[in-house]
Amino acid sequence: METPIIPLVTDEQKQAEETWRKSIPAQVFLNYFFALNYHIQEGDDALGGLQHLPFFRAHEAELADTDVQAITRLLHTCWSTEYALRATAELGDEDYLRNALHWTFPQAYHTILAGLQAFLYTTGVRGNNPSLIRREVGRLVVRNAYPRPVSFYAAGSYGDFSIHRLPLAGYKAGLHIAGKEIEAQAQIGQFLRTTRKMKAQWTRQQVQNNPNTAIRSQKTGKPLDKWTAAHWQQITWRLGYTTIFDLLGRLQISQTSREIERYVEADIDFSLFHQSLLNVVSYLNGIHETYVAKAMGLERYQQLVADLPKHLQHGFVQDRLRTRVEPQLLGQEAEGQMGIAA
Repeated sequence: METPIIPLVTDEQKQAEETWRKSIPAQVFLNYFFALNYHIQEGDDALGGLQHLPFFRAHEAELADTDVQAITRLLHTCWSTEYALRATAELGDEDYLRNALHWTFPQAYHTILAGLQAFLYTTGVRGNNPSLIRREVGRLVVRNAYPRPVSFYAAGSYGDFSIHRLPLAGYKAGLHIAGKEIEAQAQIGQFLRTTRKMKAQWTRQQVQNNPNTAIRSQKTGKPLDKWTAAHWQQITWRLGYTTIFDLLGRLQISQTSREIERYVEADIDFSLFHQSLLNVVSYLNGIHETYVAKAMGLERYQQLVADLPKHLQHGFVQDRLRTRVEPQLLGQEAEGQMGIAA
């Protein structure tokens, strides 16, 4: 009788390896958002750091009643969307959270966008054009309107990107969850570079598809298929700065695309993904709420929160008012009074 041949790799091992291979894109995406949360937690002081920023200290606005109403509508949208995102995280077991990505990704993006628009409104930027919003928030990040944990950004042309305010971003990113600050910054740096690369490629496509803007061959007059570094530099101004808000824009994955299925079918820790995402959302929304409260006046903002719809009362909005907004504004007032006395 022939000696049976025992395979070195079993079918189960092959299946496990295939599942792992397919899960890599989703794992990398989880790594990115865990790294963002890790970096925020590591760099955040007890009060969020806003009160130390000259931009925040100088922030003020003259808001008529109609302006306050417009800001209130934006905040209600922001908070109701965050409420839905939190409800999913609280309800879900692993399978539920896995399939919930179809709506939690866009929810996370839109709650931050609405809060950002409320903040921008107080700076005089009152449109809802995505390009305008992206350009203005990029400028605000560079001008140090945001605390250190989220003040990083990428600039430069394709093939020559530079990362700012993230000193460890040049290290090679691993395929594992960050356990140290160096690993978190390396993964955020990679996230910034890949996101800016995608933006540059998309911008090139838009430029070349437009007969009025296409860069053409001097010989044939036809749009160029191959670009040199000099050609990429010509469109750098169109890219603006790449910030944490561009990274969050990556959450805008179409429900009908195959992209979302790659995440749903992956073998990753979905609970950790949702928790990381929710922490980043809460941190950024808290920053924007504090700016709005400063522009509006703390008492008027406190009244706005007191008059919230029933489903938003006695929840995370009040918690952030108590733990982030009030301490920063009242702390600044106390410092100002001490300065006057001195």
